[in-house]
Amino acid sequence: MTGIIPLKKGMDITSFFAVNKLRRIAEEKKAGHTGTLDPNATGVLPVALGGATRFIELLPTHVKEYEARFRLGVETDTLDIWGQVTKTCDKDVEPQQVEELAEQFTGEIMQLPPMYSAIRKDGVRLYELARQGKEVERTPRKCTIYQLKIQHIEGRDYALTCRCSAGTYIRTLISDIGDAVGTGAVMTALSRTYACGVSIDDCYTLEELQAMKDEDRLSEALIPIDRLLECYPALRVTDNQAVRFSNGGDLMAQRVKGLKDYGLYRVYGNEKFLGLGEYAEGSDSLAVKRVYNER
Repeated sequence: MTGIIPLKKGMDITSFFAVNKLRRIAEEKKAGHTGTLDPNATGVLPVALGGATRFIELLPTHVKEYEARFRLGVETDTLDIWGQVTKTCDKDVEPQQVEELAEQFTGEIMQLPPMYSAIRKDGVRLYELARQGKEVERTPRKCTIYQLKIQHIEGRDYALTCRCSAGTYIRTLISDIGDAVGTGAVMTALSRTYACGVSIDDCYTLEELQAMKDEDRLSEALIPIDRLLECYPALRVTDNQAVRFSNGGDLMAQRVKGLKDYGLYRVYGNEKFLGLGEYAEGSDSLAVKRVYNER
């Protein structure tokens, strides 16, 4: 089985566990996800199976969407409700003041990665150092918040929806909002609702996928890999060019119809997806970036 399964990851399981469970359901040796979710986070986790795993790093990941909840007046070492409380604050804040802060955090901003993250420092994951009680210097990273909406729920609890660039830490965003309000804040729930061109509405739980497997219709959940690569323009090549490309051979640029700007292209022959080709600046050929096959 080759393609993308749009998995809706559940609570209290790691992304690694979820992928392995799905791999067993699909009876597929090759499987990999397109972006880790923390065990306490839920939502969109696209899983590549079979030959689709070779395209994971080329999938569009620059925009993601999240829904989260947070609580004012509490700070923890992990920036979420599951960490150790380090500070509390009883300051009263008007909901309107918190909601209006969304404007301050939209656009291009700088974030300091949390200690409990998978970023490496001198070859060691930050969360490994954090578990040892160590805190090291980190370099702020640039990210973009395309859209941010904050809504008051009740008391000190709020909800937010966020459309942002890849690499944005929602926990950090919430913590920074808490600092701006003057009370501190922690994330209490997180769900990824969009990633790699997949919406939460298109996703299936592990339980639903197991049921589909038992009914011999798991293929209904499979998304062809080229559908998630539509950010790259498509090229149609001749039969001879298709054979050459599929065997790893470059194609002369002047003989490929529709080849214009430099970059990556989806290559098709006889309406079948053959893989991704790359037309590099200064090159006179369309080079093979990835060949598509079932395994």
